[in-house]
Amino acid sequence: MVEKAEPEGGIRPPSLTDALIPSVALIALLALSYLLYGDTASSGPNQVALLFCGAIAAGIAYKNGMVWEGIKEAVVSGIATGLPAILILLAVGSLIGAWAISGTITSMVYYGLKLLSPNYFYATTALVCAFVAFSIGSSWTVAGTIGIGLMGVATQMGLSPAIAAGAVISGAYFGDKASPLSDTVNLATATAGSDIYGHIRESLWTSVPALGIAIVAFSMLGRPGDFDATAFLRSIDSKMHVSLWAFIPLALVFALSMARIAPFVAIFTAAIAGVLLAIVQDPERVLAFANAPELPRGLGLLKGAWSVLSNGYVASTGDKALDQIMTRGGMSSMMNTVWLIITALAFGAVMEHAGLLNRLVDPLIRRAKSDSGLVSTVVGTSVLSNVVTSDQYISIALPARLFGPSFATRRLAPVMLSRVVGDSATVTSALIPWNSCGAYMAAALGVSTTAYFGFCFFNIINPLITIAFTWLGWRVIRTAAAGPAEHRLVADAEIIRPSGQNHQ
Repeated sequence: MVEKAEPEGGIRPPSLTDALIPSVALIALLALSYLLYGDTASSGPNQVALLFCGAIAAGIAYKNGMVWEGIKEAVVSGIATGLPAILILLAVGSLIGAWAISGTITSMVYYGLKLLSPNYFYATTALVCAFVAFSIGSSWTVAGTIGIGLMGVATQMGLSPAIAAGAVISGAYFGDKASPLSDTVNLATATAGSDIYGHIRESLWTSVPALGIAIVAFSMLGRPGDFDATAFLRSIDSKMHVSLWAFIPLALVFALSMARIAPFVAIFTAAIAGVLLAIVQDPERVLAFANAPELPRGLGLLKGAWSVLSNGYVASTGDKALDQIMTRGGMSSMMNTVWLIITALAFGAVMEHAGLLNRLVDPLIRRAKSDSGLVSTVVGTSVLSNVVTSDQYISIALPARLFGPSFATRRLAPVMLSRVVGDSATVTSALIPWNSCGAYMAAALGVSTTAYFGFCFFNIINPLITIAFTWLGWRVIRTAAAGPAEHRLVADAEIIRPSGQNHQ
């Protein structure tokens, strides 16, 4: 969280009207943007709306006595918090291009078509992604690696890309919020003051039923009937080098992730491994893509690999379906998403720095008169924070910090607070198009957030289950002593990102 540069004496607290103006303007402009531009709204119109509303929020902050220098520092610091996510996005862009030319994506599709059936594809996808995400603690890595391959399989089976993306995200976020390796788990427990393994045990009470319901829903959406991929598999065999060696980059990224290597390093290393694999297995393809016959062979290979990492791979096999799978990636393909994240973080930083978000939440806290009402308010605040701040980390840490004293007063255990925050802030971030998580998932999986939203069953059900449990009096854990001092320490702490851990 940004330190305010203004002297406290000259600042007026924002009114509820102050807080509502930029929030309502944002919702209205984003809705209008999607009405006018549809799925292309994230290619510029949404960014304009976010900056415009950020300017409104900055004007309100200035009206209330904050100096421009402090507002500027808040924006710069807010954007800086998103740099790790932006670097990961760029690395994923390179990885997708590298895996396209190396045959890694094609091999995943090839073996996926052989092993999977349309009847249970969505359910299997969710389960596989849940297991892998639990193993490595990163939903982003899962979506940006095996998620890409599974999306290719779904396309070739004639299945819905939106449902497939929902299955990938559902499984990935279950594994993320249940893994001790996840940075979101570590952040939720740190800010709520709970034990990480106690948090995971408690979280499974709500996460497992939510995943079970999601699996049932995905099973019902499977397409009955036989699927014959023989012709497409024959086309892949004739035009690409398919082998288990193509999975080396995939195994590498998982090994590095489990070794707790920084995600940018793990993903970019796997991208480099992909282009090296392409050079070893199919150098002529790399040279053809470089399109530089005047260069010596070594420099031609270097240019081809370099171009793939920066601008992605464009296939020309003659098979339209295969070219569609292979033509993708590059850092340049992520620039719209980077632009969206920067403008969203700038808006969120001004809202938080000016106290506008807290002003929206304060009346909700005062109205929570029961345990169930308090938990519902935490869930609502977490979702609101994901919408307004566009950042999952703030949306985890801020409610844990704001509601810590209220939970302590009611003698509700910190592990319950961290569970509720994880059940709401973590999972709903992928459902907001301008949130860094929603923008990333849309870019990595190639499906707009508005398209896959309704099929992220786990992400939608999990917050509802945590509310229902409290209303029914289940898993309402109390502590022997309120411990307000501990919660005050949490409430006064800065929102910081855990260093050296996987993003998402």
